[in-house]
Amino acid sequence: MRCPASNSPSQSPPDHTSGATRLVATLALVTLLGGTLAACGEDNTTAEHDAPARPVQVATVHLSPRHAEKSFVGVIRARREIDLAFRVGGKMVQRHVEVGDHVTSGAVIARIDPEDLRLELESAHAELAAAEANLSQTSAEDQRYRALRAKGVASAAELDRKSLAMQEAVGRLERAKRSLELAENRLSYADLVSDADGIVVAVAAEPGQVVSTGQTIVRVARLDEKEALVALPETALNAARKADAMVTLWAAPDQRITARLRELSPQADPASRTYPARFTLDHAGDTVALGMTATVTLVPREGAPVARVPLSAVFDKGHGAHVFIVEPGNQSLTARPVIVAGYTQNSALLSSGLREGEKVVTLGVHMLKDGQQVRTVPAKGEEASMQATPSPSATPQVMTDAPASAQEDAR
Repeated sequence: MRCPASNSPSQSPPDHTSGATRLVATLALVTLLGGTLAACGEDNTTAEHDAPARPVQVATVHLSPRHAEKSFVGVIRARREIDLAFRVGGKMVQRHVEVGDHVTSGAVIARIDPEDLRLELESAHAELAAAEANLSQTSAEDQRYRALRAKGVASAAELDRKSLAMQEAVGRLERAKRSLELAENRLSYADLVSDADGIVVAVAAEPGQVVSTGQTIVRVARLDEKEALVALPETALNAARKADAMVTLWAAPDQRITARLRELSPQADPASRTYPARFTLDHAGDTVALGMTATVTLVPREGAPVARVPLSAVFDKGHGAHVFIVEPGNQSLTARPVIVAGYTQNSALLSSGLREGEKVVTLGVHMLKDGQQVRTVPAKGEEASMQATPSPSATPQVMTDAPASAQEDAR
């Protein structure tokens, strides 16, 4: 039986050129793919090189003391305010000063009626004369009885009585002399005299009033030493002891007067719960009047200043704290190692690693890399918040809210 030719398999000789053809095709394909990949790499490099600089929010570095200055409002007072009073009682007939008058040492402030005191002085003179006469009499009798006793006429008992009488007369004379001195002094006390230069700040009695011994008539403030009286909260007690003090008058804001803490109350005022403190003014002139409103500023005594940066500006990738500095020449980033001295609620205090005026990246630092080209966007109000000298009332903050567009660009 014969099979059809169409159903018989083809028996062709082997083709020796097919393997070489496949090898050539493979090499061509590899060459084509290599060129394509190289072209893609060149395009990516070019695209990355030509990409626009990334916007970053920055703030300017300012070096300042670690602790902020603190200011407190007070009033100018005299260190010594003296209440002048009569040393004797009587009816005041004259007062020569009013509030605000300047007085000098030895000036008569007021006078009481001296008539009763003059009568006491006359009585003391009379008592002295009587004591002198009595002494003369008893002395003569003592001498006479001594002569009679020597002749044996007078008794010893009578001589003793005369001698004791003479001694009593001597004591009476001494008492009369002291009484006369007291009467003279009391008469001189009728004039109230100032014992120092000063200014009258208060009066407490009027002419015609009967005053008692020691009752305040006027209050005189001495002008040789002036102070600023302020009320300190308990959080400022340590700063008041250690800081330097400067006083500024509201009437003369450009004038700064050095001061020193003289007195700090150990107990808080029961009503205000503050501690009264007195700062003595150095070289306070006549322009510093009593009662003026003053501001006492406590300036911390510290060595090296610190830089305050936002907490978001500091990063640590396992090699210590760093911040990104924008180089002013080519606008590229440089990772700078820093030393953190402490933290506040919103800031990190850097004691080393930064210089005055440098630009620090404040947002998105974990998405940046060293050497990257950037475009700086200043933080909103950062010039006002990063001052070289902190504000007296609060610690300055570097980081502030940036515009919404800048924050989106930083992200």
